[in-house]
Amino acid sequence: MASIDEIRNTRIEKLQKLNNAGMDCYPAHTDRDFEIAQAIEKFEKLSTKEPKKEYSLAGRIMSLRPQGGLAFFHFSDGTGRFQALLKKGELISDADFDLFINTVDIGDFVEVTGTFFETNRKERTIQVKTWKMLAKTLRSLPEKWHGLTDTEERFRKRYLDTLMNAEVMQRFLTRTKIIKSIRSFYDDAGYIEVEVPTLQILAGGATAEPFVTHHNALDLNFYLTIAQELYLKELLAGGFTKVYEIGKRFRNEGIDTSHNPEFTMLESNEAYADAKSQRTFVEKLFKSVIKDVFESHSFTYDDQTIDVNGAFSIVTFYDLLRKFALIANPESLGRDEASIIAQRLGIKVDPKEAIEKILDNIYKKAARPKLIQPTFIIDYPVSFNPFAKRLPNDPTLIDRFQLVIGGVELVNAFSELNNPIDQKERYLEQDKKRNEGEQEISPSDVEYLEAMEHGMPPNGGIGIGIDRLVMLLTNVKNIKEVILFPTLKPRSE
Repeated sequence: MASIDEIRNTRIEKLQKLNNAGMDCYPAHTDRDFEIAQAIEKFEKLSTKEPKKEYSLAGRIMSLRPQGGLAFFHFSDGTGRFQALLKKGELISDADFDLFINTVDIGDFVEVTGTFFETNRKERTIQVKTWKMLAKTLRSLPEKWHGLTDTEERFRKRYLDTLMNAEVMQRFLTRTKIIKSIRSFYDDAGYIEVEVPTLQILAGGATAEPFVTHHNALDLNFYLTIAQELYLKELLAGGFTKVYEIGKRFRNEGIDTSHNPEFTMLESNEAYADAKSQRTFVEKLFKSVIKDVFESHSFTYDDQTIDVNGAFSIVTFYDLLRKFALIANPESLGRDEASIIAQRLGIKVDPKEAIEKILDNIYKKAARPKLIQPTFIIDYPVSFNPFAKRLPNDPTLIDRFQLVIGGVELVNAFSELNNPIDQKERYLEQDKKRNEGEQEISPSDVEYLEAMEHGMPPNGGIGIGIDRLVMLLTNVKNIKEVILFPTLKPRSE
């Protein structure tokens, strides 16, 4: 079997032959008459028209079968796949036929001109009269039947993964369809799409460790945004009523099957809304998106049928701990007791972790995997989020919910705090934890507090992890499968 270098050298020799024949192998202009999908759609009319008219198509050669004085090949332009026939001594000149046979490889981009006909096997075909090279490839494509077998290599060379694997290509087309459906739903509901800064003086709005970069002209450190929430709420103070953004977020955390340091989030805020009304909105949104994607109210994830047709279940956070972790009194549980329970469940507990982090890890281990059908989790301890309003009937809890489907957390939302006095007190509590070593805690944001003091309407906020939603709706378990270019270590030589 020839080495990569030998294959490359052979192709460079073929490129030189084409150059010697006077062919520009990387022209800027293409003379095609139709995309392949259009040619397929119009084929009957184009192939039966008399007298026969010549048309030009272009694409990448995906298979090549020379047979003496004949050569069949299939080519694709991304919209469809078509067959071409070169027949020596018929339409095409002997010189052009021989040049094709001696220089063209699978993977090359070509333009062909000829007449349409249907073979005895009823395959739509163009019989080639002339051809030209559009891009001569110097490396071969993966084998048709085996493709890229190394998973890491698939992620690293995504361009080959999508080219050779129709399922992977379809997954990313589905991702686009999902985002388009979400955007359409928000737009139809009267939301305005906005943009917030990626470079921020303070990394706020979520509990996460940020990436740090430096601006030379200002001689200042900036943080890549971990959340867009605070800016969206400032816009509500500025007179907007419904705003959302779909954008990249960056969190300096570990990489695993459900986390990538660079990911896509939707966040929205609506004035005069609360967690209850936002739950209704989220339920309608998910039902709409799933109907758009599957033309059905149900889909399959991890061999489980998920049905979104009925009302989504609602359960409190503490009730989940009672039911699945068998904790009789989660409301009054101390940190040491929670730590013991977590360790019994095989959960590692860091000495600096606060009780809410331990309880959250217990929930993730014992309860979340059991929540298959759509379930809203409500009524979290107040320490779980510094930006959520307290419940009026129990100030130890916040008016927050999460949506879990198929054991996957998809949505985090709550009635947003708009009381600047309460917000400042919460910030002080957060600062204390940060000073004690919890670096993921967001620092106090004086600018945000000032905006709130100017007056902020009551509002509901929603955050949706786009990548995890795509994982759910395309039935994959690794976040790298739904990010075109996931974060990877440099390849070791």
